Amino acid sequence: MPRHAAAPETSRALAPNPVEIVMLVCIPKVLNAEQLAVLRQHLDQAGTAWVDGRVSAGYSGAPVKFNQQIDERAEVAQQCQHLILGMLERNPLFISAALPNIVYPPMFNRYSEGMTFGAHVDGSVRIHPHNGRKLRTDVSATLFLSDPASYDGGELQVEDTYGTHSVKLEAGDMVIYPATSLHQVTPITRGTRVASFFWIQSLVRDDAQRALLFDLDNAIQKLNQTGADDGARRSLVGCYHNLLRQWTET
Repeated sequence: MPRHAAAPETSRALAPNPVEIVMLVCIPKVLNAEQLAVLRQHLDQAGTAWVDGRVSAGYSGAPVKFNQQIDERAEVAQQCQHLILGMLERNPLFISAALPNIVYPPMFNRYSEGMTFGAHVDGSVRIHPHNGRKLRTDVSATLFLSDPASYDGGELQVEDTYGTHSVKLEAGDMVIYPATSLHQVTPITRGTRVASFFWIQSLVRDDAQRALLFDLDNAIQKLNQTGADDGARRSLVGCYHNLLRQWTET
């Protein structure tokens, strides 16, 4: 649920109209330096748990996917998942932007020189690896785990009606965007890019509705910080929750 009084300022890259097809939200410092070091140590020592990334690719993704990923069944995957999920549960910007209902356990991939993932749209439904439940993929997430200065290429590129948005963030930062988007990871020309990727089934399925709620939540936060009229703020909070009540799917 929203944290109107606590969520940090949003760092956001999106089309000029906030209800257009793609809303990219950059979430800084999901992991701090210590957590990032622990996670990277686990992944760098994972050995044979790294497998061909095409094992999880769908029909359209397999021909254009060339990377490695951690076997979801491996113990190291579950150790790293717990760390990330624990931080996401306490991240108000993630909660405000994604309105998460179910979060798919984070997966981990690695791109070395020459590797890439061509343009594709994520599959609409995933099977939760731990409980077998079906999960609708409303929102896609990429959590960057490598220093951007340590590799060339490897930008996440997301397309919308206004062109292509290119994202390459600091290690520990994350971007979320609609899973309906056509996107790709550009070829690596130097170094290695390590990241976590996963999907969220949102309480609000529609991208445009989710964007409006995010804008409204941010406006309420700013009014709280400026000590605006109490009655007006209460009215806006009521509007937020009534819209959420109308649009929520649980």
